[in-house]
Amino acid sequence: MFFTKVQTEKYADVMIWALETARRNGKFKPYDTVLLRSDLSALPLARALYTKLLARHYQVIMRFNAPEDFSKTFYQHADDKQLAFIAPGEKEFQGGINGLISLRAPEDLTHLKQVDPARIAKSAVARKPLREILDVREQKGLFSWTLCNYPTEELAKRAGLSVKEYASQVARACFLNEKDPVKKWQEVTRQITEIGKWLSSLPIQTLRVETKNMDFEVLLGEKRKFIAGGGCNVPSFEIFTSPDWRGTRGVYFADLSSYRSGNYVKGVRLEFEKGRAVKADAQQGAEFVRKMLAMDKGAAQIGEFSLTDRRFSKITKFMADILYDENFGGKYGNCHVAVGSSYADTFSGAQSKLDKKTKEKLGFNDSSLHWDLINTENKTVTARLKDGSSQVIYEKGQFRY
Repeated sequence: MFFTKVQTEKYADVMIWALETARRNGKFKPYDTVLLRSDLSALPLARALYTKLLARHYQVIMRFNAPEDFSKTFYQHADDKQLAFIAPGEKEFQGGINGLISLRAPEDLTHLKQVDPARIAKSAVARKPLREILDVREQKGLFSWTLCNYPTEELAKRAGLSVKEYASQVARACFLNEKDPVKKWQEVTRQITEIGKWLSSLPIQTLRVETKNMDFEVLLGEKRKFIAGGGCNVPSFEIFTSPDWRGTRGVYFADLSSYRSGNYVKGVRLEFEKGRAVKADAQQGAEFVRKMLAMDKGAAQIGEFSLTDRRFSKITKFMADILYDENFGGKYGNCHVAVGSSYADTFSGAQSKLDKKTKEKLGFNDSSLHWDLINTENKTVTARLKDGSSQVIYEKGQFRY
């Protein structure tokens, strides 16, 4: 075990708080159905969560993920029909659950490096309808989700840390050493939510990010708002929105490395014109990047723009896990964009009115992909307002709020 019994119990409490907080448009009721999905190595946390969820009178469904070598075997040997297969009853199952807690504890981060990325993409596209079922239920206030990381030797090794150092970063990031971690999360969430409301109140037309290696601009779009934290990820310090993909232009550079679908990439550089990434390169893994961006029509367009303030995040090390790396604090905080799908909850109007046609009209991106690419350089973020004036909203790792 990487955490003490007390820390593990606190971690479980934080995850339940996160799940219930993420249900923005409704509340959980006794005997709602919660899926607890876990990698095998996260068993200590899964056990603590299972007990606490039952004590709250939820109907708990436990599913353990297959080890990474099963995924490798699947992508190497499955034919096209098998790659696109959805198990009988899976759509009905997704349509009936009220919550999902996902515990990630990978034992291999590069197990798919010899697999053709197009095969991974084919399977992802086929499973998109399952995600859409949950998206619709989330918009209606019938479902919420959250996920977290449990330390493994593989994660520590890929991050260049000892297991003890890695676990310490997780404990600090999730406030597991606090007397009352949930109370601490409530306090931090309140603070970053205030910043999110401030950003949402500004009449922003575009946001421009300038660093040593990039000059990048996004169009915020109509009927948008910024969301802060909210429980969907633990930890989460980011303040994000889903911009109008059609107004993306310039060069975006991810200086932080990334492990994605069993592959490693480093130094991703994307050049955007008229909303689409027309050039994609990387210091390592460039071909994988290009094939991910070719997954479907929306994969080469952005679905998220996010900033993290270094004053809130306690994450100071590369963690080899996008969940942590997209919340990097360090010296200069971070900016990240996601190529691929957008988040419906960044729509400022009534969620019930955000149908597929409205999403398309407003420039909310749609894709089977959602891949966060992170920049931790010193940056200046300037908002061009609708009256033509400009305002610096973020510099030297923090918001100018």
